[in-house]
Amino acid sequence: MLGTITNTCAIILGSIIGAVVKKGIRPEWQKVLFTAMGLASLALGFNAVCQNMPKSEYPVLFILSLAIGGLIGTMLDLDGRFKRLVDKISKNKDKAASKQEQSDACISTAEREQARPKDKDYPLAQGLSTGVLLFCIGTLSIVGPINSALLGDNTYLYTNATLDFVTSGVLAATYGIGMVLAAPILFCWQGSIWLIARLCGNIIPDALLCEMQIVGGTLIVASGLAILNIKDCKTLNLLPSLFVPVIYFLILAIV
Repeated sequence: MLGTITNTCAIILGSIIGAVVKKGIRPEWQKVLFTAMGLASLALGFNAVCQNMPKSEYPVLFILSLAIGGLIGTMLDLDGRFKRLVDKISKNKDKAASKQEQSDACISTAEREQARPKDKDYPLAQGLSTGVLLFCIGTLSIVGPINSALLGDNTYLYTNATLDFVTSGVLAATYGIGMVLAAPILFCWQGSIWLIARLCGNIIPDALLCEMQIVGGTLIVASGLAILNIKDCKTLNLLPSLFVPVIYFLILAIV
């Protein structure tokens, strides 16, 4: 759980710093940190694939997993649904801000001061929705707790913590200190995945874990390419690939 705790603390710290410095987070600082995380994701992903590929008993399974999982994710349009949801939240926030500006132009100063606390709740709700989606729905945030529970390896979670630290800081500079409320949600999300993996650890064969590491590593490489703006692999559409090896091994056990 150390990796999840670190990730949670990173969001809290990033939110506090972002709320304090507001617009003081320079774009070039954000860019270099995201570049570093993109390169780290590539290195971690390639390392996972290279380490586990020689141990694989089913060298074609990861190819089938990516193909079948990617097809299922594309049919469900997971990536598109996610992006549309985030865009909708952002547009709602922009509309709320525009309406507030028009309203402020029509009311007195006293009335504006009285209404301000109530109006702040709506943008914060939008910011939290966006933050929770960005923090929780991602390869590192899903594969990381599994690796932590089964292998005691928190590397993915530490990388995700750094990425979330930057993201939470940027969001808090816009939406305020209330972004820290996303931290307990992330903790429950990753903690649940960690607990399930921990409880199932004794019945997960090493061969299955190896195949999941190969698929997971490939998805992390895809995430790194997206972060670096090299290639948008629509990683969310590929997330079902992680479950294909599980289904395959279940079929083998039944047969």
